[in-house]
Formats: sequence, structure tokens, C-alpha cells
Amino acid sequence: MLKLLRHFCNMKPPTNAALLHDVDIPTKKATFGMGCFWSNDSLFGVTPGVIRTRVGYSGGTTKNPHYRNLGDHTEVIELDYDPKTITYEDLLKMFWANHEYGLTKKLKRQYQSLILYHEEKQQVAAESSYKVMQNQCNGQLRTEIAPAGPFYPAEDYHQKYRLQGHKDLCRSLGLDSKKLQTSHVAARLNGYLVGIGGKTQFEQDIIRLGLNEKQAEYVRREFERNEGGGLAC
Repeated sequence: MLKLLRHFCNMKPPTNAALLHDVDIPTKKATFGMGCFWSNDSLFGVTPGVIRTRVGYSGGTTKNPHYRNLGDHTEVIELDYDPKTITYEDLLKMFWANHEYGLTKKLKRQYQSLILYHEEKQQVAAESSYKVMQNQCNGQLRTEIAPAGPFYPAEDYHQKYRLQGHKDLCRSLGLDSKKLQTSHVAARLNGYLVGIGGKTQFEQDIIRLGLNEKQAEYVRREFERNEGGGLAC
């Protein structure tokens, strides 16, 4: 591991377009509040069909919220997805399966279970899935559904939080504050580094994402070390 880190320390940011930061295809947006947004950024980032992710604050009326003063906003993840690869209904299944939606305790507004829809079809799908879950939970569901409003990106240190824990790798990928919110590579690695996404998918992604040998080996070792460890914030 130390040998790999020394390699990264001596690497300069890439000067070519080999890394797949940008994916230029038609996408749709989805926005979910699922508690702490760090783990959700990793979860959705490695999901096939999800192109970009960013975390931030939404669902309220407070102007220009920030982490220490969210007002009536909620921590959310906003993602761009390819509807030809993954459906909104699939994303809703992930939403319900991967967070606490208020069965046993009242949630703080900051961590509210929340679906913000961007079009009528999303509203219909969200409300339909809500009814199913409400029946399963004997009417104790506390998830809110509302139209998407202004989205305020969270501070830079929250974006791809797990990936940013590997500073030399980030430097070698040429990531700046903008790319942390827009890069496809960043979204993927933010999940692989904590051991999710599956080894088969990761190995298939190495070439597609444009990782060089040293970058791939570093991420592979981290993936294997953390696989099965869960996604606690």
C-alpha cells in the first residue's frame, strides 16, 4: 500500500481525456432525501445507469442554506440517470431499501425521508410506491413526497466524501471542485473505494473509466479491503 501511495505522490494530474469524467448522453434527474448523504452518494454512484451524483440541500424555503444552517431544508442526493439503462421505479426500489423512513422515531428535518419529483411520471411512480410501502408499514411511514424546488449543492468537502479521503488518488485523477459534482469516474470510485458495486462490475469498469494500472490497483485493493463492510456514515 505504501508503495502505491508513493507512486501517486509523484504523479501529475492527467493532461489527456482518457479518464471518463464526462458522459454526453440524455439523462433525467432524481432527488432523494435518505438521511446522511455521504453513504447515498456512494450507493448511487456505482449503480449502472447513474451518470452523475451530487449532494446538497433541498425541500425547504431557506435561502442559501449551508451545513451549519440548513433551515428547513433536508440533506439530499441529486443524480442524473440514463432512463434507457435504469428506470425511475428501479431508483425508488433502492430508495426504500437503503434508509430509515421513520417507522420507529421522528426524523430531524435534516435527515427527513424525502422524494422530490421532477415530472408528473415521477410523481405518479413515487406516490404508487409510497402506497405499497405504507401498507407494508401499517400506516407508520413518514416519507414526504413533493415537487423538486431549488437545489443547493453542499460544500466541496461533502462531495464524493469517501473518494476525497484518498487525496493522492484524487490528485492523480485531476479532480477539482466542479468535477467532484460532475465526473462519472468520481461517482463510480466513490462507491468502489468503500467496497460496493461488486468486483465483477469494477473489473469491467477499469478500462471503460480510463484508469491507469496504478490507479486501478489502488482502488482494487481498497475495494477488497472494504467489501462487505456496509455504508455507515
